[in-house]
Amino acid sequence: MTLLTDTGVIFGRYLRATIRSTTNLLFGMLQPLLFLALFGPLLTRLDLGVSGSSWQNLVPGVLVQLALLGGSFVGLGLLMDRNLGVIDRMRVTPVSPLALLLGRVLRDVVQLVVQSVLLVLLGLAFGLRAPLPGVLIGLTFIAVLAAALSALSYGLAMNVSTPPEFAAIANTAGMPLMLLSGLLLPMSLAPGWLDAASRVVPFRYTVDAVRQVFLGHYANGTVAAGAAVTLALALVCLLGGARLFHRPRA
Repeated sequence: MTLLTDTGVIFGRYLRATIRSTTNLLFGMLQPLLFLALFGPLLTRLDLGVSGSSWQNLVPGVLVQLALLGGSFVGLGLLMDRNLGVIDRMRVTPVSPLALLLGRVLRDVVQLVVQSVLLVLLGLAFGLRAPLPGVLIGLTFIAVLAAALSALSYGLAMNVSTPPEFAAIANTAGMPLMLLSGLLLPMSLAPGWLDAASRVVPFRYTVDAVRQVFLGHYANGTVAAGAAVTLALALVCLLGGARLFHRPRA
């Protein structure tokens, strides 16, 4: 079997399991949905210091938040499978070892993109106005970011012992990254020192790029920088995640 075929087999297996778990699909997007429904209306009368409506700034941030949270914690499921011996049993089959990772990552990307589409539709109901090409480009950013974080999450899950240990690492790393990315409010509102600190966080460039394409701006420096940073992050995370995933455990 080829890598592509093996990846398709693993992807299909976990996608079917995901479709059967409607609770997982709904609760996975609950927090971003609450931000739209309960936090978004608070911004409608505020001057955010950027072009576009408050929804054109909030919805892209919530989409990136969904990818960040959803992608970062998928490793918990793998950790439970690993502790139950599922991964060890799959590794002795003819399936390509890399496909065991890529199939799961592809499932996560599909799931997060579907959830992102639902959030965009909800945003439209609240007042979001964005061109269709911009929305599609924004979803592409989300898919790439989701793949990167998912791969890294699985790599981490193969190298920790317990779910609490995994959650502690993911939460400790994720919280400052979210706060410094300007997910909910543009970093242009931040004081100079905080704005400068946020420029070392790659997610900021992704958020800024998605906001631009939601405004219909496709060929400017912000979008180019966001694309370059997001692709570079994806490459590093996929390579690092694959290496951690296959590293022998002591």
